Amino acid sequence: MKSASRHPPDKLRIVVLAYVVRCPLGGMAWHYLQYALGLRMMGHDVIVVEDSEDYPCCYDPTRHVTDLDPAYGLRFAAKTYARVDLSDRWAYHDAHRKEWHGPLSGEVVEWCEKADLLLNISGANPVRPWFEAVPVRVFIDTDPVFEQIRQLTVPVRRERALAHTHYFSFGENIERPASGIPSDGLRWRATRQPVVLDAWSVEPGPAGGRYTTVMQWESYPPREHAGIRYGLKSTSFTPYADLPRRAGSPLEIALGSPSAPREELRTNGWHITSPLDATRDPWSYQRYIRRSKAEFSVAKHGYVIARSGWFSERSAAYLASGRPVLVQETGFSEWLPSGSGVVPFNDPDEALEGMREIDGRYTHHCREARALAEEYFDARKVLSRLIDRLDDEH
Repeated sequence: MKSASRHPPDKLRIVVLAYVVRCPLGGMAWHYLQYALGLRMMGHDVIVVEDSEDYPCCYDPTRHVTDLDPAYGLRFAAKTYARVDLSDRWAYHDAHRKEWHGPLSGEVVEWCEKADLLLNISGANPVRPWFEAVPVRVFIDTDPVFEQIRQLTVPVRRERALAHTHYFSFGENIERPASGIPSDGLRWRATRQPVVLDAWSVEPGPAGGRYTTVMQWESYPPREHAGIRYGLKSTSFTPYADLPRRAGSPLEIALGSPSAPREELRTNGWHITSPLDATRDPWSYQRYIRRSKAEFSVAKHGYVIARSGWFSERSAAYLASGRPVLVQETGFSEWLPSGSGVVPFNDPDEALEGMREIDGRYTHHCREARALAEEYFDARKVLSRLIDRLDDEH
C-alpha cells in the first residue's frame, strides 16, 4: 500500500468497521475480531468502529427483539473487547441519538483523519463523512452472489459500495472463468476469512461426539437474477433431511430462523439446539466447536450453483480448532486442497461417504484440519496478501 500510505507500510493506521454491538453473538464477533487482532499482531495500529445504521438493527438476544436500543450490545462489546485486549480501541456511533460510545468516542473523527486504511467487512457500516477522509477504503463482501445482485438491484447498497476504493470477496472464484457470480461492474478480488491461530486452542477431538454446525435456515428471501433463482440454506438442505437415518454418527444443528422446520428435522433424527446457547459469547462459541466431533454443513444454494468458491468463516474456525469439516462443495476445491481435514460433498451419498472417511481416520483428519488452517487461513498470510493487493491498479 505504498501509494496511499501516510505511514511506513509495516505499520499502518487501520480502521476496522465491525458488526458486534448490533449483533452481539459469539461467532459473529469472532468474524470481525480476527481482522482487528490479526492486523494488530502484524504490528499495525488498529481501532474498531461501528455505526448504528439509520434504521432499527440492534439485536438483543435476552429480549428477542431488534430495535434502536444498543444497551445489550454495548455491554457485550465492552466485555468482549476487554477480554482480547482491545478495551481502549473501540467506539460505537449511535446515529439515532447522535452520540458516541466507547473509550475512543472523543477521538474517532480525528483518528480517521490520519488513518491509512479502512476495512468495511460485509459492507456492514455506512461510510459516514469521517470515514471518507481515509484514502483507502475496502469493501469486503462475505456474501457472494447475493451481494452482487444487491449491487445490481438496490440503489442504496450500490451507493454504499461506490464510497469505497477497493473490493474483495469471499467468493474466491470470482476472478476465475468458472465462476457464475453475477457481474455488477465492480472489480472484485478474492480473499478469505483470516484466523488468529493463537486464539484457537487445539484439543483431542471427541471421536464419539456429534457432527455439528451453527446455521440460519433463512436469512432473507431467495434472489432471482437473469432467470436464475439463488436459494438459501433451506433450499440446499432438502436432499439431506433424512441423513441422520442413514449416518453412523449423530448430527446436530444449533439452528436459527423462525421459519426452520425444527420438529420435522427432529423426527428425521437431527439433534436441534438453540444457537443462542452456542453463541452466547465468543468463548461459548469456541467451547461448542471444541465439543464437536466435526462440522457437517450445507452452503447457501446460491453459493453452490454459482461455483463461487465461498468457504465459511465458521468452517475455518472448526479447522483452527483441529476439527474436520464435511461441507457442501461451492467450488472451493479449486483453491483449497480437499479430502483430508476438509471433505467436500455434492450429494447425500457423497456426504455419507465423507462421514465414513472422517470416522475411519479421525485422528488423521483432525491433524490435517489444523494444518489447513495454518496454511490457508493464518491471519498473517491472509491479511498480508490483502494489503499487498491494494497496490494493484483499481
